[in-house]
Amino acid sequence: MNRSVVVKSLVFASALGALIFLTGCEEFAKEEDFYTIKTPPEQTRQIQTLKLEPKADGNEPIPDVNKPIEVNKPAQKEIGLSIEQCRAMTLTNNLDLKVQLIAPAIAAQKVSEEEAKFESSFFSKLSYNDKRQPDPVLIDRVSTYRSIGADLGVDIPLRTGGKVTFDVADNRIDTDYINYSAISSLSISQPLLRGAGKRTNTHSIRIAEYERRITDAQTKLEVIRVLANADRGYWRLYAARRELEVRKKEYELAQVQLKQTRRMVEMGERAEVEVVRSEAGVAERLQFIIIAENNLRDRERELKQIMNESGLAMSTPTVIVPMTEPDPVLYELNRPLLTVLAEQNRMEMLEVELQIAEAISSVDYYRNQALPLVTMDYTYRLNGLGATRSDAYDMMSDMNYRDHVAGLNIVVPLGNEAAKSRLMQAFYQRQQKLASKENRRTLIEKEVLAAADQLEALWQGILATRQNAILAGRLYEAEKRQFEVGIRTSTDVLDAQAKFATAQSDEIRALTEYQIAQIDLAYATGMLLGADKVRWEPSVPSADTPVSPSQSN
Repeated sequence: MNRSVVVKSLVFASALGALIFLTGCEEFAKEEDFYTIKTPPEQTRQIQTLKLEPKADGNEPIPDVNKPIEVNKPAQKEIGLSIEQCRAMTLTNNLDLKVQLIAPAIAAQKVSEEEAKFESSFFSKLSYNDKRQPDPVLIDRVSTYRSIGADLGVDIPLRTGGKVTFDVADNRIDTDYINYSAISSLSISQPLLRGAGKRTNTHSIRIAEYERRITDAQTKLEVIRVLANADRGYWRLYAARRELEVRKKEYELAQVQLKQTRRMVEMGERAEVEVVRSEAGVAERLQFIIIAENNLRDRERELKQIMNESGLAMSTPTVIVPMTEPDPVLYELNRPLLTVLAEQNRMEMLEVELQIAEAISSVDYYRNQALPLVTMDYTYRLNGLGATRSDAYDMMSDMNYRDHVAGLNIVVPLGNEAAKSRLMQAFYQRQQKLASKENRRTLIEKEVLAAADQLEALWQGILATRQNAILAGRLYEAEKRQFEVGIRTSTDVLDAQAKFATAQSDEIRALTEYQIAQIDLAYATGMLLGADKVRWEPSVPSADTPVSPSQSN
């Protein structure tokens, strides 16, 4: 092989290698221009906080007759927990979040899978052919044909729907004599109607990207839901503990009443039946304590399940003591502003908007798929033939023997009902999503307004229950004094005591329900209560370094 052939072969091989490298290393930009809806990462990854403004002249001191009641310390280990600590444990350990936080990583890989459809591919073919057949002229003579061939090339998919193929074929042919052939070709195939265009061929990538963003939105919604449940569980546990304190205090007062009654009976000031009445009252209040303790354990287990903190499993005897106290404040609620915030922050609205974008893209895609198939093909080929491989490559590199092959293929479906049906399905789905967006908007507005009304109503409930507790306490003291002077019976005192305990329980319930109503209002607007924003990150499963969501200021 002479020097010129070697040089030309090296140049040809270098060009082929560079083409393979450049086409194989193509990367997608983070935000392609074929995405019709662009959502910043903060919209799905960061959760804003709802800040309510205290109402002017609406927060006068409220008389507090329900002071914390001293209770006997339980034998089990206690742990004080603030609502901020409860949130942090939930973000780090909650099992529902651990499951959901993997979904964005899966969705991101699906996008990468679709983007890989435009990766170039290298191909090679090796062939061996050995034929023995009678000579068509001299029947007794055997005609032999033996060939050994190799074909190397690269296929380059185009975003316009076409494909470029570049290959080099080398063959050794052995018949009555030996010769070599070398062929280099460049082929282009491009659809002109069906399957043509960048938007059509990036449809699957666009759908995968929309699905990824929908998954992000669903994950953010799950984070908000879990944190809101943790907040609700925290305040329900607080209410259960205060309820138990009230019932223990009620039991202590009933025991005091029983001792006083026995003393008065011994002195002859009361009939024996008064002791029986007081003993029945003590037994009844003991039953209330048992019910309250069981309810407290249920609430504690619920919160432990949500937090899933190591060392605080549901089976552990550790007692959780809520350290954050309710802070009832009357808020000025701007309902139109809250509705606007809900439409901006609710992930359900973003999800339906992305689904509408999917439907619009599908309509465009299936409209294209209903067109006739018209494909243009073109091949440019260089041929070389010689007694040696060097001669064959010399002839090919001289470019004296060239082929130009062009073609146009047309396929027109008769009827095309399947493509038309798919197009109409996509059109109907788009209309359905548009209707669901308006429906969802009205439902969100309804939820916000209902939550705002509930918050205001519960504020009135706090005022009413505190006033009722004050009056019930005064009534109990009056009935006790009447009993001491012989006007009332033990039953009257115990009934007044029961009403006082019920009024205290109602007040505690009103306070905690007011806190929960604030959580519900924040949830209805797609946000969370608190001073700190919450940012979550996808969890990529790894045997070495598991990724957890984080809470940042």
